[in-house]
Amino acid sequence: NATETPVAVETLDDVPEHVLRGLPEDVRLFPSAVDKTRLGVWATKSILKGKKFGPFVGDKKKRSQV
Repeated sequence: NATETPVAVETLDDVPEHVLRGLPEDVRLFPSAVDKTRLGVWATKSILKGKKFGPFVGDKKKRSQV
């Protein structure tokens, strides 16, 4: 019998408070469509091109790097 290692699932409790405060009104965190163990960013309505929100924390990546 192979024992499966439990997979940690990211929850809202894992998200730093400053991240939650920086989300625009129409953006929510829900389970990712790409990786079910992680949270993803979901818009509840269309986001206009050029809309800015933050604060941004981390390293900026070029489109080719993501």
